[in-house]
Amino acid sequence: MNTSTPESQGAGAPAALSDATQAALRPADQAPHSPGATHIRSFVHRRGHITQSQREALETLLDKWSIPYADRRLDLAAAFGREAPTILEIGFGMGETTQKIAQARPDDNFLGIEVFNAGVGSLLRRIEESGLQNLRIVQHDAVEVVRDMIAPDTLAGVHIYFPDPWPKKRHHKRRLIQPPFVSLLASRIKPGGYLHCATDWQDYAVQMLEVLGAEPLLRNTVADYAPRPEYRPQTKFETRGLRLGHGVWDLIFQRTA
Repeated sequence: MNTSTPESQGAGAPAALSDATQAALRPADQAPHSPGATHIRSFVHRRGHITQSQREALETLLDKWSIPYADRRLDLAAAFGREAPTILEIGFGMGETTQKIAQARPDDNFLGIEVFNAGVGSLLRRIEESGLQNLRIVQHDAVEVVRDMIAPDTLAGVHIYFPDPWPKKRHHKRRLIQPPFVSLLASRIKPGGYLHCATDWQDYAVQMLEVLGAEPLLRNTVADYAPRPEYRPQTKFETRGLRLGHGVWDLIFQRTA
């Protein structure tokens, strides 16, 4: 679920979103306390295509299934209407994997973070069409959501699947998996909870292993890289890559007491 650019779909420029929807989405571009000096963003806003169904989902379903960014702690039980273990997913792309995992684990709550309109619209439509009740969306920068909205020691798990690899060396500073953010994430996971990352870029996998292994609140569940767990479905893109001989690396770390 590479989050560097939304999936290109359709032809021609899409019609503009309504004023009300644009107003609802505006905090994703600039939130309180989010000047560039706070941290280097791991994504770049680009103009991208959005399908009619994704645009309609944004117009009609955003208020129903999304949670606006706010500079205050989120009451997870109130957000989901129940007490249940909560899994945070960062950068869900078009949401296919997120939907499948939420369907397979109905006893868990899933909070997905994504910045791009096409992906948010796609997952909103998936939630509505599948009748999922255990999935909510925050459209905002993940660092700020984790920092401001998630209380310490509350998450049962975190999923970060195929984040933007920023392959050029001069761009590595934009990679999401960096020591300060991993330290922040670890503080939000409850003892015994887990952090699960996956990437198809070997040098990023090496960096992930080094950064996660250096975080004192985390311990690796295996010697190095983990087998893909059953709960993470194999994507079509991943299947094609594996057939061509490309590697995929999963890393699963557990929060210590």
